Amino acid sequence: MFLGLKKKQEEEPRSAADRASQLEQSEKRREFLLQAAQALLADLRQFALDLREVPYAAFRQELADLAERLAAEEKLGRLERLFDSRQRSIQEFVRRQNECLKTREAELKEIIDILTKAMAVLDNENREYNHSIMEQGRRLEELTHLEDIRRLKQSLLQEVEQLRRAVQAKESRDGAKIQSLAKQVAVLNTELQQVRTESERDGLTGVYNRRSFDRFLSDLLAKRSGADEPFSLLMIDIDNFKRLNDSFGHPAGDSVLSAVARKCRQLIRIQDFLARYGGEEFAVVLSGAGLRDAVKKGRQICEAIAATRYVLEGSGRQQPLALSVSIGVSVSAAEDTPSALVGRADKALYLAKASGKNCVRSEKESQ
Repeated sequence: MFLGLKKKQEEEPRSAADRASQLEQSEKRREFLLQAAQALLADLRQFALDLREVPYAAFRQELADLAERLAAEEKLGRLERLFDSRQRSIQEFVRRQNECLKTREAELKEIIDILTKAMAVLDNENREYNHSIMEQGRRLEELTHLEDIRRLKQSLLQEVEQLRRAVQAKESRDGAKIQSLAKQVAVLNTELQQVRTESERDGLTGVYNRRSFDRFLSDLLAKRSGADEPFSLLMIDIDNFKRLNDSFGHPAGDSVLSAVARKCRQLIRIQDFLARYGGEEFAVVLSGAGLRDAVKKGRQICEAIAATRYVLEGSGRQQPLALSVSIGVSVSAAEDTPSALVGRADKALYLAKASGKNCVRSEKESQ
């Protein structure tokens, strides 16, 4: 009897400790999910383009309001209803924006095609017309060799001269028209390229955005064969970024994101691919690099960022700021998928965070 009582007394503190541990884990999970949701909402604000056909300003304000309410609301039922109501409007905005971009690109392509065809037709017609007029002038000149009809000769010479002037005037007008059309085509091509760039690039840092990264990685894996050289993926996360944002404000956080993007771009090759994956996270695809070389490049990026000091303009901080990043590395494998490759790099990134941050971990170390 005493033995059973003693065992029960020992189990009760253990059970209480387990519950406390579970409660602590739940609170950490709640905090992480809240941060993740706020980061995704911030990414959506960057994703929105200032297009006349979509409610750009209202959408950005709606996302900002949603982020504040998610942080302030405690009751689960209200959170669910809030997210459900806003989710539909977010999906509708994204759909309308994508349709708008597709429509603009299609219209620009159609205009360019019409102008290009018009230029080709006009140029061909001009050549035929000019050849016909000049040939007529040549025949008329031959008539002037008849010395016995001097008056006719004089008249014909005058006609020939008038024809020549007419041809020259027309060539001048047509040349001006063609030049004008060529300028219009160049402008339209520039606008089309700008629209494409806006849809592919991150508005803050200027590197590729998440949508471009997903498309690039999918195409790369779909096109490669077993005989191709492997490539590696670096997932780069800025350490303690939320604390920096909370301490100095979002403008300071934006300048940090831009600075890290510039530093990464300086340290990789022109054939490598750099994108803002989301929030404070970047992705780098190293073409033709195995795991060993990718880890070496990751360490180089880590050390370069940690060795640099950053001045936060407008933050009120006088002293330069030290930054660091954590990096996870994975390498492509036969029959790999984008989600599998990213998943392995993410797992290695979590290990780098757990190892004290400001370091690089590979997928081999996280297995």
